[in-house]
Amino acid sequence: MSSSIDEQILRASKEIVVKFIEAGRISPSGFPELFKTIYCAVKETVNGQEKVKADKDK
Repeated sequence: MSSSIDEQILRASKEIVVKFIEAGRISPSGFPELFKTIYCAVKETVNGQEKVKADKDK
């Protein structure tokens, strides 16, 4: 199950970066640094939601 979640996090992060590039907010040369930042933010958000959900189930 976590593999599927990791794949979704990766896909969402990629889509966000592509949208920023298309909108001219970032340049393709800034991709590596910004992708890491966006990926970490998405992952932290998802993991935070999973923790909240687990706490509610207790």
